[in-house]
Amino acid sequence: MTTTHDDLVARAVALQPLLREHAARTEADRRVPDEVIEALSGAGMFALATPKRYGGHQTDLRTMLDVSAALAEGDGSTAWVVTLVNVCTWLASLFPARAQDDVFGDRPDARVTGVLSPTSTARRVAGGWRITGRWYYNSGSWHSDWAVLGAPLTDATGEVVDQGLALVPRRDLELEETWFVTGMRGTASNCLIAEDVFVPEHRVMSVPAAIEGDYPTERKEEVLPRSAFVPVLALVLAGPQLGLGRAALRYVTEKAATKPISYTFYETQAESVAAQIQVAEAAMKVDTAWLHAHRAAADIDAAARRGEYLDFLARARVRADTGWAIRNTLEAIQTLVDVHGAGTFAEVNPLQRIWRDANTAGRHAVAAPMVGIEVYGKALLGVEERITPLV
Repeated sequence: MTTTHDDLVARAVALQPLLREHAARTEADRRVPDEVIEALSGAGMFALATPKRYGGHQTDLRTMLDVSAALAEGDGSTAWVVTLVNVCTWLASLFPARAQDDVFGDRPDARVTGVLSPTSTARRVAGGWRITGRWYYNSGSWHSDWAVLGAPLTDATGEVVDQGLALVPRRDLELEETWFVTGMRGTASNCLIAEDVFVPEHRVMSVPAAIEGDYPTERKEEVLPRSAFVPVLALVLAGPQLGLGRAALRYVTEKAATKPISYTFYETQAESVAAQIQVAEAAMKVDTAWLHAHRAAADIDAAARRGEYLDFLARARVRADTGWAIRNTLEAIQTLVDVHGAGTFAEVNPLQRIWRDANTAGRHAVAAPMVGIEVYGKALLGVEERITPLV
């Protein structure tokens, strides 16, 4: 029996009270509590991209976005961890079937995390590579079974000839706690360390080839693994933001019915025309974010179903859509904080955590609004200069 988009979103919504209950502890511990991880796993939240032949849902990008957003309405850090595990699981599904068997064969519910930056060295040896490196910041690192990690690939002379992604068992990696931040504190985005770890050839994939849609998986009939590489990696980062925007809007509008505006004659914020206008503007920006994210997801999913790869202009626009969604969400949350006032920053007020989480996640390099907008502008105008390979 196929699990639908609505089924999975409903499961995420049902988990919101648990996530809210543990949000403060998630922050304090700088990791999602084990009981929450178990509940998420039991609800199939980590299996959105796991191939169906291993018992996963292997759904579409729209579902991944909406599940992440629903979870973020409960807690931003938890939603971020689920999002990153799912997209890294999707990366694992692009590798050859032999590598996928390594990851999911004995443990269909395996969780994959990752960092694409090639902050390492790789030396070719018989049958594969020897990799040494440190990868910041690996979200969900405490909860990972495997990691997909960037590595520069060299020839026999030591010259870098390609950039790769290596699938490495978590047991082969050390973890150093480096995630001491003010937002998204519970994401456990620590540093993973490899010291001369052997990675067989079948567990290394070329990034430049993947950017152009050339994936080594033999399962060409599967739809989700046909999705465009960078558009997926960028757009998923908007999912938690969408939920944080909705959570902020709901909280502020509910409180406005009883919260006065100090040093005015307004007994409630809801009576104030200024508050009415600001709340309406924030709501429109939240909706704008959702519309752009869903348009991008629809284009990615439709192309994957057709077996087509998005052209450069479409991929550039997805980068812009991602940034536009995040910018509008951040602006909406800032307006809502202005409406709610200084009380936002009481430690017991969930709005301050939403504000911190959104502003931290919104600065992720792959989702940076201005980069995406510049990429799209250059593509629209036919400017050949590239500011990033990630399009």
